[in-house]
Amino acid sequence: MLKLLTNLKESILYVLIVVLLLVLQAWSDLTLPDFTSKIVNIGIQAGGIENAVPEIISKKDMDLMLLLTENDDSILDNYRINKNSLTTEQKDKIKYYLGDRVNPETETLYILKKIDNKTEAELSKTMADPLTKMTVILNEETAGQIKEKILESVPNEQKEIMKSTSLEDIIIHMKEEQRNQMLQQFSSQMENVEDSIKEQAAVATVKTLYQKLGIDTDKLQNDYILKEGSLMLLIAVISATSAILIMLFSAKVAARLGQTLRDKVFKKVLQFSSRELVEFSTASLITRSTNDIQQIQQMITMLFRTVIYAPIMGIFGFVKVLTHSHNTMIWIVAVAILAIVFIVGTLFIVAMPKFKRLQNLIDKLNLVSREILTGLPVIRAFNKEKHEEKRFDLANMDLMKTNIFVNRAMSMMMPLLMFTMNSTMILIIWAGGHAVDQGILQVGDMMAFIQYMMHILISFLVISSISIMLPRASISAKRINEVLETKISIKDAKQTKKLDSEKRGLVEFKNVSFRYPDADTEILSDINFTAKPGETTAIIGSTGSGKSTIVNLIPRFYDVTGGELRIDGVNVKDVAQKELRNRIGFVPQKGILFSGNIESNIKYADSKMSDEQMKKAAEIAQATEFIESKEKKYKDEISQGGGNVSGGQRQRLSIARAIAKDPEIFVFDDSFSALDFKTDAALRAALKENTENKTVIIVAQRISTILNADQIIVLDDGKVVGKGTHEELMKNNEIYKQIALSQLSEEELN
Repeated sequence: MLKLLTNLKESILYVLIVVLLLVLQAWSDLTLPDFTSKIVNIGIQAGGIENAVPEIISKKDMDLMLLLTENDDSILDNYRINKNSLTTEQKDKIKYYLGDRVNPETETLYILKKIDNKTEAELSKTMADPLTKMTVILNEETAGQIKEKILESVPNEQKEIMKSTSLEDIIIHMKEEQRNQMLQQFSSQMENVEDSIKEQAAVATVKTLYQKLGIDTDKLQNDYILKEGSLMLLIAVISATSAILIMLFSAKVAARLGQTLRDKVFKKVLQFSSRELVEFSTASLITRSTNDIQQIQQMITMLFRTVIYAPIMGIFGFVKVLTHSHNTMIWIVAVAILAIVFIVGTLFIVAMPKFKRLQNLIDKLNLVSREILTGLPVIRAFNKEKHEEKRFDLANMDLMKTNIFVNRAMSMMMPLLMFTMNSTMILIIWAGGHAVDQGILQVGDMMAFIQYMMHILISFLVISSISIMLPRASISAKRINEVLETKISIKDAKQTKKLDSEKRGLVEFKNVSFRYPDADTEILSDINFTAKPGETTAIIGSTGSGKSTIVNLIPRFYDVTGGELRIDGVNVKDVAQKELRNRIGFVPQKGILFSGNIESNIKYADSKMSDEQMKKAAEIAQATEFIESKEKKYKDEISQGGGNVSGGQRQRLSIARAIAKDPEIFVFDDSFSALDFKTDAALRAALKENTENKTVIIVAQRISTILNADQIIVLDDGKVVGKGTHEELMKNNEIYKQIALSQLSEEELN
């Protein structure tokens, strides 16, 4: 899989953009829970007040707070009195909170200076303790209870006066010794109170102090929620935009990778010799070029969204939970992750072997389908439709059963993972509810924790969901690599040689032997003959004697395994394949045409070929008559494989294609078999007339086709058993004589 991903270098710019967008989206998604926490904790519960540091506080409230703490200087150092010179920022702060209701001449206020976040956090902790004590003093119920206790210890004449005095005024004017005694009781009662609860109480006190000053706390709350909500919405838009762009660029990268792989596989297959084509099979190569590459393409489309994005979310989400101020529930995350890894790992081990079998079964189904569709006329002729239906059903059933097994195994994964995720949510709410009840955790923090947990679990769910696609893509990648990494058995030498122009068209077989790959015996052995320019060399023999094998060695469709084959005086293994095949016009046993028209098929060697050359080739091949009878003549359409023309017409067009190329050497592998005797004779006569300086090699089954050949090679069981003209062989070679007499009478032969 990793080897195939190296092909992404062509789309490296898009890949980098996608990775950057993934980081941006991950940051956006992991920032949103913090905003949820802030809106709930600060915006809703604390009324928009962020911490226990009042932006503005009256002198009376400041004096009371200073009486309740020993950190006077650390608090006062961060405030400025409104009667002194104020900065523009401090003036704006007074304007925002109090509008035009403040008269510096009559009302003294303390305004918070501009301080950094760290100083503000430390100041919040310092002020939390005295402000919490003020909560008790400013609360009507608790203030009344404290006031009653104080009145119990004062003389009757003072009671009436103190009853109408507020508790804060009483404490301010209380004797220091008496005040310290009361504050000591406060301190002892608050020793066991959590810092988080103190800060919550302190924030509530700040809100009370603001209300005493006449500040519109509802406006503060609304402004805070609108500000944080707007930021939250902006980040959500960034996340959504990033997601859209990621999918867009991922699809582009995947499509380009698919194109690159198809191009590489196709170009590699074009280099295959017959040996490699047999090794892989045509059906398998088609599956690898289409279905397997499609699997990779789908995988790449999801790769960034899952394999890259999900771990980023999972890891950074886990870090967020670890660094959170309230991480008492981290053990729940660990348990959930272990459960998910166990489920996915088990299913992966069970399903992985089946995915490999799945691709092989697709190959098999393609092979059977291709055989049936190609051989449909034969199947109908022999009434074997039922037999072929059973064969197809068997291949189809095997594929279906394997698919069902894989889908059943994978269908269990999602319910198990959802059960794990929902169980985790219940556990978080249960543990978080207890923490909220005990004052250890705020509701907003618990909501943020749930969101972080969802991100972590969904990341693992997404990673696990790709385990459905990953094994299949991995198998497909392996199959594609097998094609790309296959060593070509027939390839050009490192130092190629040029063909000898003085021996133009000379074909020499010197002690040539050949055996097919993995075969036990040789198909050809000790083949010796020379085909000269201006002469026709015919090869004849019984079925299976090796005739077609000999001519397939000439253009190097196979390489000789012994001896030497020379073209133009040079060993074919030392010549560049392209140069070698440019000199040869090859017509196979089965006439192969390509979809297009008659013109494109005849001009296949050179699309810029003149029309005169094309028409002359068609005339020599005896194809002019049926071409001219067509409505569109040379522009008449040819369907795939030449299915809309007869066998004889297909052969004549194949021959015309080779003649139009105007090569040095013509090789006809039993290419006249579908022609009638009259057309055969006319074609050979025209061919002889127009190939005076060419080498012509004909493989034939019919004696009539080769009667006038300059040299006839007789094969039997892969060996040359006769060589000469027709007359010579009739006298000296019994095998040739038997073949000849089996087809024609002695009078016809003579």
